[in-house]
Amino acid sequence: MGGQPASSNAAVLSAGTRFDHGVASGDPLPDGILLWTRVTPMTEAVPGSGLGPDVSVTWEVAEDSGFLRVAAKGTTITGAARDHTVKATPTGLRPSTIYWFRFRSGGVASPVGRTKTAPAAGVAIDRLRLGVVSCANLQAGFFTAYRHLADRGDLDVVLHLGDYLYEYGVGEYQARDVVVRPHDPTTEMITLEHYRRRHAQYKSDLDLQSLHAAVPVIVTWDDHESANDAWSEGAENHAEGAEGTWKARREASQQAYAEWMPVRYDVGGQLYRRFGFGDLASVSMLDLRSYRSEQAANMVSADISSPDRTITGTAQMDWLLDGFTQTDTQWKLVGNPVMIAPVRFPSTLSTAEIGGVQALLGTTTIDGVPYNVDQWDGYAADRSRVISHLRDHGVTDTVFLTGDIHSGWACDIPADPLTYPTTGTSVATELVCTSVTSDNLDDILGVPPRTASLAVETAFRTANPHVKYLDFDSHGFSVLEVTPAAVRMDWYVLSERTSPASTSSLSTSFRVAAGTQTVTAAL
Repeated sequence: MGGQPASSNAAVLSAGTRFDHGVASGDPLPDGILLWTRVTPMTEAVPGSGLGPDVSVTWEVAEDSGFLRVAAKGTTITGAARDHTVKATPTGLRPSTIYWFRFRSGGVASPVGRTKTAPAAGVAIDRLRLGVVSCANLQAGFFTAYRHLADRGDLDVVLHLGDYLYEYGVGEYQARDVVVRPHDPTTEMITLEHYRRRHAQYKSDLDLQSLHAAVPVIVTWDDHESANDAWSEGAENHAEGAEGTWKARREASQQAYAEWMPVRYDVGGQLYRRFGFGDLASVSMLDLRSYRSEQAANMVSADISSPDRTITGTAQMDWLLDGFTQTDTQWKLVGNPVMIAPVRFPSTLSTAEIGGVQALLGTTTIDGVPYNVDQWDGYAADRSRVISHLRDHGVTDTVFLTGDIHSGWACDIPADPLTYPTTGTSVATELVCTSVTSDNLDDILGVPPRTASLAVETAFRTANPHVKYLDFDSHGFSVLEVTPAAVRMDWYVLSERTSPASTSSLSTSFRVAAGTQTVTAAL
């Protein structure tokens, strides 16, 4: 049935060349696109094995699905050194154009993919439609959200904001402690073989394959692509020594990511990057794991406002701020892996509710006050630089698109949370998509959806007047529509994440009118 993956190390099905992991495209430019696949040239060459010969792979890009009008083609060599993954970067394509692509090797053709180039710089664009997703844990459910996005047929691109896969072993993190689909390998990812096999397992999912074959993606990583709560020199879920060095583990995760993801990234390179869509919008994708200081967790004396602590690193911060003021596009969209809007914990929550929210948001308690230390809340000096820059330069129409915390939010980003909204102003907005499958608050509390969480949501909105919408329970995906008049986010929720036949339905919609820097309910 749709979505059920085959194990990446499953028994051999047949001899000969195979394209078991689908095709994908990503990082669209006005004149080019990145294409991806993985070829299995022989039965022994399973992902992570290090086995199999170097092979030649040809690729084609055409203006029609029958490949009668080929626009670009080429040949590349792949082998065990890159786990038999393939990337191609055709250029000379037309802007704002739908293309079809495929690969061939050993007389065998891959599935056909559909993609689209970006509009030319400066060209007037009336509409841009993006899918927005985050936090897809295979052990916690089926990827029906991806299938529903693929079936729409109206998306220009999909933003994946991180946690594309999870590092945990079987029984470590799943759906309300029920393993819906066991991870391969069964142990936690630590080595290059582990990361390659896990990427292969996720890419074996038919719903994920359908999304990648239907629309280009722009991705960034969060923490679980390497290990939970990763920072520049370690991670909460890494035991130095017992699990090797963090340097070796991080390099293994980054190598597998570079091999297996349709992204213009090579190990040691720069993942943060910016894309333009005519005069309408730019999309700046952040990397908030590679350069950040250690989280303040378990450091009672830590000063979360210290300018010596960073979530972006100096170079990325300068690049981000320059992008706000130097871009010629109207809307400045930011692919932001962790939440930037400030969040104050309500004082009215019970001990169980506080524990549930802390587990969901990755918070800790410092001097008796809960802080969202893995988000921008734990790096207040960097957030202040962003807010001050937007305010002082009069930057308008900045929208942060965020994942990570398995919940849906629509927020203003106030220049001063203490005076907002009485006298303070909002300098930007933030729209947070919920998880594809990963546990929400109702799962953590072990209660039915839309029961106990309702009171918690009300308490959070009361304590944080800049938060206009909050859903702690739902799983699904979002669709963002961008026009010169407004940005609108639609949240779609799944009927049952643990069912491969799950339906989806529109839950709510919020919009940001041009020039307002505030979110309002969309009618």
